[in-house]
Amino acid sequence: MASRRLWPALAAPGVAWLLLLFLVPFYAIAAVAFGGTDPLFNAPLPEWNPLHWQFGTMSEVISRATTGDLRPVFVRTFFYVAAAMALCYLIGYPVAYYVARLAGRRRGLLLALILAPWWINYLMRMLAWVNLLQDDGYVNDALLRLHLIPNPVHWLSGNQYSVVLGLAYGYVPFFIVPLYVTLDRIDGRLLEASRDLGHGMVRTFLHVTLPLSRQGLLTAVVITALPMFGDYYTNNMLSGSPTTTMVGNEIEFYLLGSSQKEVGAALVLVLSGLMLALMAYYLVSTHRASRQVS
Repeated sequence: MASRRLWPALAAPGVAWLLLLFLVPFYAIAAVAFGGTDPLFNAPLPEWNPLHWQFGTMSEVISRATTGDLRPVFVRTFFYVAAAMALCYLIGYPVAYYVARLAGRRRGLLLALILAPWWINYLMRMLAWVNLLQDDGYVNDALLRLHLIPNPVHWLSGNQYSVVLGLAYGYVPFFIVPLYVTLDRIDGRLLEASRDLGHGMVRTFLHVTLPLSRQGLLTAVVITALPMFGDYYTNNMLSGSPTTTMVGNEIEFYLLGSSQKEVGAALVLVLSGLMLALMAYYLVSTHRASRQVS
């Protein structure tokens, strides 16, 4: 009887934390998105009763996101996230694989170096990129000395490559850590058996390592992509141009710089719906994988 009460008691603080800091604010956003507008002060009027919710603003935002002026923003956001994820894969997978195959103190040292960026505020790291990418910064200086460019590149003036590189740099540790955990659990004897059967390093990777790391790779993608979709600091600091605006920037504008708070709240719900679809796919895939193992 005591054990039955112990686990609910231990879970109670976490459940209360989730209710207070996630579900309640999320419901408040929905109340603003589906509420009305004060005609005198042009301020949002949250509607807390779901029976009285109005869906006009949400319909307008969905229409703008699919066929209107917000469609390029959503397409651009997905493109930036996909490009940044590709960079994270090209950088993160070899690093995670190499660290997973190491032993002793070198592994701990490399893991500490991978986690070191988390000890520094994200904004401070982006400010470092601003210094590097200025017209007279070290990046242009190095490229000019190597004669790779004739004139300094304006990296911080609406350059989409700067935004993609900034996203990849900012979130690649989120990609490496869960992938490292999965690769570290792969039994080395399986790799040796593959080589004993005549498979080279490439075929062993494609037919053994990569399939066995699929769930870790999917976890890394989800953990990394979710914050990327809502990111707006990176674009603000490394571009600040309307030509590179992401969905997070539109949400920031409508919630902080416009009187149409309900539009910003509706955008939050639309983006959350897309993220929930990605999370649902991850959970279903994980459940299927666990059933296959068992």
